[in-house]
Amino acid sequence: MTDSTQPLGGPRVWTTLITNTNYLSGLLTLDYSLKKVGSKYPLIALYTDAFPAEGHAALDARGILKRHVPYLLPSVSKDYTNDVRFYDCWSKLTPFSLVEYDRVVQLDSDMVALQNMDELMDLELDAPELDGTGNRVFAASHACVCNPLQKAHYPKDWIPANCAFTTQHNDPESAQTTGAPPTAGLGMPNGGLQVVNPSKGTYDKISAQLASSTASNYDFADQSLLGDVFNGRWVAIPYIYNALKTLRWKGVHDAIWRDENVKNVHYILSPKPWDEWHAQQRGEQAQDSEKSKDPSHAWWISLNEERIEAEKAQGLNDRF
Repeated sequence: MTDSTQPLGGPRVWTTLITNTNYLSGLLTLDYSLKKVGSKYPLIALYTDAFPAEGHAALDARGILKRHVPYLLPSVSKDYTNDVRFYDCWSKLTPFSLVEYDRVVQLDSDMVALQNMDELMDLELDAPELDGTGNRVFAASHACVCNPLQKAHYPKDWIPANCAFTTQHNDPESAQTTGAPPTAGLGMPNGGLQVVNPSKGTYDKISAQLASSTASNYDFADQSLLGDVFNGRWVAIPYIYNALKTLRWKGVHDAIWRDENVKNVHYILSPKPWDEWHAQQRGEQAQDSEKSKDPSHAWWISLNEERIEAEKAQGLNDRF
């Protein structure tokens, strides 16, 4: 691409979806972490109509790039009362449509980069011209289907024996550099990190599925759709790029987890580390729902406090 035709941020970017200010502290710390580890590529906040003015002001004050995206929903709705976050997750499919970019790596806002992972911008994927018909349509890490919190509304087949990560327990060293096959376990990617070569043809397939009644059967929104439409035709990258905090827990996948190798931590489920941090700042004792015994939360809190001190030195001091 020539400079005159380069899209916002350049031809290769990180993106993250933001629909409200509940995740804004997460987004700001994610952006800070990417810069701290020396990424050459900018983060773009993909915001929907619901994102409020105070959120825009926070992004603008920090020079974080942003662009409006539509709020995606399937034509036949599914009841996500037990996991309302999934209503927003459909919009994480948007990067497949951003055809002005050569490469988009979508990140969840409840992540922090601990090491540089710019190599994801060069990971081999199918050319856009294949329109989603090849065997390397996108890249992601597997979803963990162990259901360690024993949530009753999760599918009955979400058990350790059906988890792709379980298949790697006997060779933890390989698990640091290689993902299990995309068909391992239940064959579902986690939607928190997606490496995408945007393509109209690929997005048309996604849109067609959103418009079909099949989408109403997807328990996990975007990642269920991707695992279904592109079953076995995606690149499974190792857990280190989307290190779900629960993998580290004893008896889940601590057999493969290595702190020193993790490049990107994903703070799935509640509480979020910023829930604890905000409670601390208010001088309150965290409620039971805001407490965590997960030591990985301290990593986020440390980065967040470092970010805030750096911003204060620049005269920026808002509640985020």
